[in-house]
Amino acid sequence: MTAERVNPPGLSPPAGFSHAVVATGSRLVFLAGQTALDGDGKVVGETLPEQFGRALGNLLAALRAAGGTPSDLARVTVYVTDVAAYRACAAELGRVWRESAGRDYPAMAVVGIVRLWDERALVELDGFAVLGD
Repeated sequence: MTAERVNPPGLSPPAGFSHAVVATGSRLVFLAGQTALDGDGKVVGETLPEQFGRALGNLLAALRAAGGTPSDLARVTVYVTDVAAYRACAAELGRVWRESAGRDYPAMAVVGIVRLWDERALVELDGFAVLGD
């Protein structure tokens, strides 16, 4: 895949995301929502950063199984049950992202929700990637 990150000068400078991603490739990978589930289907981690790290790891594991890498991500949506907690942990969550996925940020959104399927889950990530030939 080739990906051009587009961040127009008239928009607020992005931090931890890209305003737009122009992706060229031949395969789309749609990634289901991932929470902090372990291999037994149990939510692990008590804190938002712990759960975010596990959910991101699960998302990237699904992507790798489909033949992709973090730099192939074109779009990620983060669903959180507490936006204020997400903002308070933003620096740590950014570090977790960079350690797992690097600095080729996809287009992203954070959406506050009432709850997730599993009541213990604090965060869920989904997205899609564009893979080259």
